[in-house]
Amino acid sequence: MGGAPEHVLVNHKDAQLFVVSLLIASGVSLQNAETVALGLVEADLRGVESHGINRLPSYLSRIRSGVLDPKAEPTLHQITPVVAQVDGHNGFGFPAAHLGMKTAIEMAKTFGIGMVSVKHSNHFGMSAWIVKQAVDVGMMSLVFTNSSPALPAWGGKEKLLGVSPIACGAPGGEDSMPFILDMAPSVAARGKIYKAKRRGEKIPGDWALDAEGRPTNDPDKALDGGVMLPMGGPKGSGLAIMMDVFSGVLSGSAFAGAVTGPYDMSKPGDVGHFLVAIKPDLFMSMDEFRSRMETLYQRVVRSEKMEGVERIFFPGEIELLTERKRLVEGIPFVQAEIDALNKEAELLKVGKISMSV
Repeated sequence: MGGAPEHVLVNHKDAQLFVVSLLIASGVSLQNAETVALGLVEADLRGVESHGINRLPSYLSRIRSGVLDPKAEPTLHQITPVVAQVDGHNGFGFPAAHLGMKTAIEMAKTFGIGMVSVKHSNHFGMSAWIVKQAVDVGMMSLVFTNSSPALPAWGGKEKLLGVSPIACGAPGGEDSMPFILDMAPSVAARGKIYKAKRRGEKIPGDWALDAEGRPTNDPDKALDGGVMLPMGGPKGSGLAIMMDVFSGVLSGSAFAGAVTGPYDMSKPGDVGHFLVAIKPDLFMSMDEFRSRMETLYQRVVRSEKMEGVERIFFPGEIELLTERKRLVEGIPFVQAEIDALNKEAELLKVGKISMSV
């Protein structure tokens, strides 16, 4: 492949403005466009480029194909004082999930916990940005979603289960990082294979199988009839089924392999989400909770290291450090990614992305 591709840097504010301009030109409201931009750029800032603004071409293709409604507005149905449901009406998953977590937080402020199911939604990007929505206001959270089939059930070879992330978070102590866990039940997120394909890179040989069931380091073969591999064998498979139970079966959205992926232009996604916000000071004062989180953080990062390890990180810490760096230095993209984004800008007759850093 001839070595690592050269990167260009983009300021996060320029990236957000670019995303908003593309979405508005595609018929999305300003408020929803800003919400989508927030989630995508947050992923790029945290180093989760597989869920960043490079997702835009696939989203816009779904709008042009008529399988994603850019004008849809999520609606809320309050079921009990602590339970609600959001209907995404086949619009962007970002505003549907954002409304869901906002509602869960408000319920938790009064009743200690809030639970929201989201139906008829679409891909909502990186789960951690929904987790952060709660953590940033001092709440704990759980964020589940299902997704299009990419994994086999353990022992099978058929695409059946989604690479559906399990995510959760809690505010940290005064001098430590918050706890933010966002992980896929596969060895690697499927978006990382799409990113490798865009960048002309190989993938590790233990990430996926090709159509014949053989390990492959070629992203094209992994995506063309291949399957992702679950982490820990039956453990990863079990987690993927759990995501489908809580996000798909419970919500009334697609499940059991029926979710349509963001790169499939044949029909609506019908994705389901499950969101929970929890007030941390239910059993003790907030000060005591934060103090205990500080103790946990220090105990984890100062624990004895295995050979060859220089530093132990708390879940979400690497991403937070990456975000702090990229807020100053800019977000790195390869030229092929910039070209793909600017191609969308040309189609929609809006300005190209600014590379001002």
